[in-house]
Amino acid sequence: MSEDKELLKDGKRIDGRAKDELRDMEAEAGILKRADGSGYFRMGGTEVIASVFGPRELHPKHKQKPQRGIIQCRYNLAPFSVDDRKRPGPSRRGKEIGKVAEGALSSIVFLEEFPTATIDVYMEVISADAGTRCVALNAGAIALADAGIPMKGLISSCAAGKIEDTPVLDLKGEEDKDGQVDLPIAMNIETGEITLLQMDGMTDIDEMDKMLDLAIDGCEKVAEKQREALMETFGDKK
Repeated sequence: MSEDKELLKDGKRIDGRAKDELRDMEAEAGILKRADGSGYFRMGGTEVIASVFGPRELHPKHKQKPQRGIIQCRYNLAPFSVDDRKRPGPSRRGKEIGKVAEGALSSIVFLEEFPTATIDVYMEVISADAGTRCVALNAGAIALADAGIPMKGLISSCAAGKIEDTPVLDLKGEEDKDGQVDLPIAMNIETGEITLLQMDGMTDIDEMDKMLDLAIDGCEKVAEKQREALMETFGDKK
């Protein structure tokens, strides 16, 4: 961590939040007319639009699974989403996050109802300020629900971390860059099953437990925001 960067002062973080406080959130469903389902999610300065197409027959056929469908995720960081404009096109990191997202979302979808099919989920990060994979999953889950895909529950995602030897919830950009640990998780709120857990940094078991508890509590708050967005959309369709 940079010596001149003070991330905690008098128990408050650089943006004034408490250690267990999420950034402000926004969520919306059904924002894209040409997709089968779509969703928007914002946490602080990180914004993602997700779209769902399918289920449709998977091609080429050698990729098909006769007993169940598959989910394919494309995660993309828009060139204008970061301060230093990024080169357009897929990146190694984007492909890795896409694979992680596929695993997290596949665990909640009844894929056995769609043999030989694919459900394609596109996640476009339009503004990045840390936690992009979590926000992408939150938007993706809204999009799947908006598409009417049968699911076992709602995937909600949030990260915890450690700054100045202190566990905190929902890192923002400076905290992610200059902090000590980043711990993103995703979970099925209905069952409590954790479908994604990654960690960058070093910590001990006690701190790990504290960060995990913070992240789980954050996921529950995220789920409330997702449900509100879906209720508003489906209420309008009645």
